[in-house]
Amino acid sequence: MPHDLVLRVLAFGGGVFLIISTVLAAIRSFVLPRNETVLLNAGVFRGLRMVFDAVARLGNNYERRDRVMALYAPVGLVALPVVWLTLLSISYTSVFWALDEGRLERCFRISNSSLLTLGSEEPSHNIWANVVSYSEAMLGLLLMTLLISYLPTMYQAFSRREITVTRLELRAGTRTSAVELLRWLNHTGSLRDDRTQWQDWEQWFVEIEETHTSLPILSFFRSPQPGRSWVTAASVILDAAALIISSVDQPRDPHLTLCFKAGCVAMNRVARFFRFEEGAENTPATNSDSRAEFITIYQELQEAGINLRDVDAAWQQYHELRSRYARAVAHLARVTMAPSLVNG
Repeated sequence: MPHDLVLRVLAFGGGVFLIISTVLAAIRSFVLPRNETVLLNAGVFRGLRMVFDAVARLGNNYERRDRVMALYAPVGLVALPVVWLTLLSISYTSVFWALDEGRLERCFRISNSSLLTLGSEEPSHNIWANVVSYSEAMLGLLLMTLLISYLPTMYQAFSRREITVTRLELRAGTRTSAVELLRWLNHTGSLRDDRTQWQDWEQWFVEIEETHTSLPILSFFRSPQPGRSWVTAASVILDAAALIISSVDQPRDPHLTLCFKAGCVAMNRVARFFRFEEGAENTPATNSDSRAEFITIYQELQEAGINLRDVDAAWQQYHELRSRYARAVAHLARVTMAPSLVNG
């Protein structure tokens, strides 16, 4: 009947649209080397984040909240293929019904039998239904293969990121700060000539920009130690570079300048991926923006025996340099619940 035909055409079209959308979401997530927001994946992660935020708020200290949030990224990563396969199951059920393979219950069994390669239920009416069945089995394997093949890549990027975070802690102490890092550099004689270190940190920022925008879930993988965070580490390196450029009386180091530029670009681009608006007035920066804080830092550097420029000129330049990245860092600290910057 015309009415039944219209319903089947709509079911077929809707099923095909959902299949294409799901496959494209997987390809854009793990294959396309660009920082695109995939609405389907974003919906999954936002839904999970609401649940994890609610559970984390039950913790009465940062360590307990950190243990809860440490599971967020792994659970989200595992949930993605589950959602993809579920959508494929629903969409192919609709297609099989449109091809007149029987009641919805039988179409559902055919769809899941094909998707999970069980072979327990097969189409019976025509060759097109069998072609659809084989295509579903192929797509199911493809989606799982994509995730499995990209897991090593993600964990390699995570490992490289955390190596730098750990090395920074060795230099700047367990309560990592820019002042402690400058004290260490001055004590070791590396403050005036440490081009290798700044080149390494420049490379680290370049990798952060590439990996944390093309694979944004990496931003939420937390460090093995609760007190560490890639956001905190990036803030310390940029603060140290800003202090050296603005306050330390020594010739300009081009490697340090390049590192600072790479860090500002990386943090702002990652932050923009997570809806950071650079011109927003309601995005607070960190406490070090105040002149009183800077004076305290300035005095600590003087006590460490570091030659400094005029305090007023140093403050003006330091404040301008921090304005290039501080708001982006503060935004990422809130998004990732980074220690030190947000665990008040």
